Amino acid sequence: MNIARHESSTEPTPPRTETMRAIVQDHYGPAPEVVLRLAEISRPAIGDDEVLVRVHAASVDRGTWHVMTGRPNLMRIMGFGLRRPKQPNPGRSMAGTVEVVGKEVTQFVTGDEVYGTAEGSFAEYARADAGRLARKPTNLSFEQAAAVPVSGLTALQGVRDRAQTGAGEKVLIIGASGGVGTFAVQIAKAFDAEVTAVCSTAKVDLVRGLGADHVVDHTREDFADGEHHYDVILDIGGNSRLSHLRRALTPAGRLVIVGGETDGRWLGGFDRQIRAMLLSPLVSQKLGILGASENTADLSVLRELLEAGKVTPAIDRTYPLSETAAAIRYLMEGGAQGKVIIAA
Repeated sequence: MNIARHESSTEPTPPRTETMRAIVQDHYGPAPEVVLRLAEISRPAIGDDEVLVRVHAASVDRGTWHVMTGRPNLMRIMGFGLRRPKQPNPGRSMAGTVEVVGKEVTQFVTGDEVYGTAEGSFAEYARADAGRLARKPTNLSFEQAAAVPVSGLTALQGVRDRAQTGAGEKVLIIGASGGVGTFAVQIAKAFDAEVTAVCSTAKVDLVRGLGADHVVDHTREDFADGEHHYDVILDIGGNSRLSHLRRALTPAGRLVIVGGETDGRWLGGFDRQIRAMLLSPLVSQKLGILGASENTADLSVLRELLEAGKVTPAIDRTYPLSETAAAIRYLMEGGAQGKVIIAA
């Protein structure tokens, strides 16, 4: 028996395969428990201008659900995959540690703590374009930092760029308790605006705690009551008619439609955004939409706001990687107050 063990130990050892645990999606579907599964797969290879990140945490947003379901169908035509998802992992926002750097990457080295967006962040490792990462805020945990990228960038660009919010202006934020909304309230306050937040009864305390000057409970009050008018309205995930939104704007006010959900199979909420763009040149109010950009420069702006204590991520709860489907289910049921996190 001793001889047999000795002989077997001299046999060549098979090459080690670098694998990781990751969420995998093979087809579109509305039920995360059905279309998402945890699997052991190879770590992704990176390009010259990319980095491999050891993911410590990721976050879920409504875009996750759209990518998972392939709805509205317009998304499939836009390049997400006609019959099945091109990206087999719907995760985007993440925070982690740089594991490997491409040969053209000069701004990061192995071991750097970063946050931003990546391809397939619901995994232990993810491939990321270096131009979509920044150094992680020093005062945040990985879970807090992972909450920021997609939602924080959307809020920053909506408040600062699309709405061009100025000091002293009255800003109405519809959907203030969600991922984007919780950042938008704080960023608008950092710009010295007077913020009115719209949310449901259960979430009033949350948005007040974020610094909102006024809170409208949409189950009891109408923000377009004819008495209050706003210089800026950010409609994040609402479904109000354009005429209703315009009633709450000042004559020269700016409306930014950040989201909006309908049951439309082809356009979903995009039909309202199209109507806003067509109507805007014909009226005195500026009616616009937002397509957020993922970039290092704005992630660095957010880092400054976060490290200065002007913005703090609002996190509802954290799930392990193995329960990613449950995390997405929880978010889509509408009860989340702030961000939902996946701890890898």
